[in-house]
Amino acid sequence: MKRAFLFPGQGAQKVGMGKDVYEKYEEAKKIYDKASEISGMDIKKLCFEGPEEELNKTENTQIAILTTSLALLEVLKANNINADIAVGLSLGEYAALIYSGILSFEDGIKLVKKRGYYMGNLLPKEEYSMAAVIGLDSKKIEEVCSNLSKEGKFVVPANYNCSVQTAISGESSAIDEAIEALKEAGARKVVKLKTGGPFHTSKLEKAKEAYAKELEKVTFNIPKISVIKNLDGTFYKKDDDIKNILANHIVNPVRLDKAIALMMQENVEQYVEIGPGKVLTGFIKKEDRGAQTYNISDVESLEKFLAL
Repeated sequence: MKRAFLFPGQGAQKVGMGKDVYEKYEEAKKIYDKASEISGMDIKKLCFEGPEEELNKTENTQIAILTTSLALLEVLKANNINADIAVGLSLGEYAALIYSGILSFEDGIKLVKKRGYYMGNLLPKEEYSMAAVIGLDSKKIEEVCSNLSKEGKFVVPANYNCSVQTAISGESSAIDEAIEALKEAGARKVVKLKTGGPFHTSKLEKAKEAYAKELEKVTFNIPKISVIKNLDGTFYKKDDDIKNILANHIVNPVRLDKAIALMMQENVEQYVEIGPGKVLTGFIKKEDRGAQTYNISDVESLEKFLAL
């Protein structure tokens, strides 16, 4: 049976995540301890105790979610459970890259610490927000955003999550206008998101430039497991310029819709989301109703899966 591992992105975090797994499994404990040592941050305290306000800062959120996903993954690996394909949503791509061997654990932790810092701090001063558009074709969403852009307003698609959901990002006032225009265009629902930064848009150009310098310090390896890129929904290849891909990842939309289509084309039967939340398997279910989906976020869900 063909299996894919899915790793969540920013927004999935919650205070207390990973605590029970850390306390029960030595493999998980080692991951938290090692990640804290490499990053010079108390990741355990951040994940287990918060406070929420601290955990929700981009510079903290990214490394906290990555460490939690990798801790759960380590327990699966210790039980000889592996996947044929790995994919992550935005930040989640780093867990996929570490799992595949493209990135070493140490380099992955160092990069994500820097990535979170730059994405959280090298931002324009304006007010930005995001919204999820449900039940409207992405081409129509692009059209609405384009019309508003012609009026000098900044709003663009940032996350193509699946065929029936796309997240848009932009200046707060432009997002409010887009919400009304998208409803008029036939969207079933438009929901304003808690995430505030203009992630995966050209507004993060400064963060991209700073991060590109960090990527220059890292050596990337040939993958042992197939990983799908967020950038275009295709597999990483041996001759890819990974540094360029990961730098551009910050300013380009996430194409999870294409990644899901590719996994279906590859006849993946079982999808296992590893980390906090259930967002990614929700997207899978919208595209492939017959797929087996599992979420592993704590001891209960982990042991339930191991008992299959």
